[in-house]
Amino acid sequence: MTEIPEHLRKRAEAARAKAAESAAEPAAAAPAGDAPAADPRIPAHLLERSRSAKANKEGAAAGAATSGGGVAVAEKVGAVVAAGAAAGGVPIGAGPGGHTQRLLTVVKSGSIQDVKAEPIDKVHTWPHLLAVEFVAALLCTAFLFVFSIFVNAPLLGLANINQTPNPSKAPWYFLGLQELLTMFHPMVAGVTIPGMGLILLVLAPYIDKNPSNKPEDRKFAFSIMTVHLMFWAVLVIIGSFFRGPGFNFTLPWRDGLFFDF
Repeated sequence: MTEIPEHLRKRAEAARAKAAESAAEPAAAAPAGDAPAADPRIPAHLLERSRSAKANKEGAAAGAATSGGGVAVAEKVGAVVAAGAAAGGVPIGAGPGGHTQRLLTVVKSGSIQDVKAEPIDKVHTWPHLLAVEFVAALLCTAFLFVFSIFVNAPLLGLANINQTPNPSKAPWYFLGLQELLTMFHPMVAGVTIPGMGLILLVLAPYIDKNPSNKPEDRKFAFSIMTVHLMFWAVLVIIGSFFRGPGFNFTLPWRDGLFFDF
């Protein structure tokens, strides 16, 4: 067994002697009829506060039994505070600084922390999103493969530089731009209007930051995309079916179609 150092042994003996002296003093000072001495580790002012509160509680209980009615909690607290104030010191039951508010009257009822779980509508990109996109790409590829078996897509003959087709039309996805060129200056039709449309589509997510994906909650975003698609679709349809020789306006049910599918 390891030997205890001399200075630690002396310190322990001094602490035990001091504790014995502190326990002996309250026992000698207490009257013979009082209750036995309390724990010497409890400060004297706390013991006095406890005795006063117990006496007031017993007095309030006796008064309630005599009158035949109950005593409200506020009256009990008021009696304790009044008794302490009448003694000329800090009210009994007061907190730091002499405040007498009860904890239940300061802190609102209910839990301080909200432990209710909130639903999360986010999922990981992989595998949830990419798996669906991969399956959709496979289905589209299979559809095009089957469609190409039954429908031919022949190429036109070699272009003749000495003979320009009339009307000379761009591919269908550029016919909207070609239609704009018949209405505005090339700078306006080819740069200004398409550029403003692209800039508006780029800024749309920053203007409308609503995280909801419900149509009734995304009226701005749906309106912008609908106007863009309808505007371009109308221009493509006019350029494809309503433009004849010289790119003049014609009626397809009267003059026929001047468009190669």
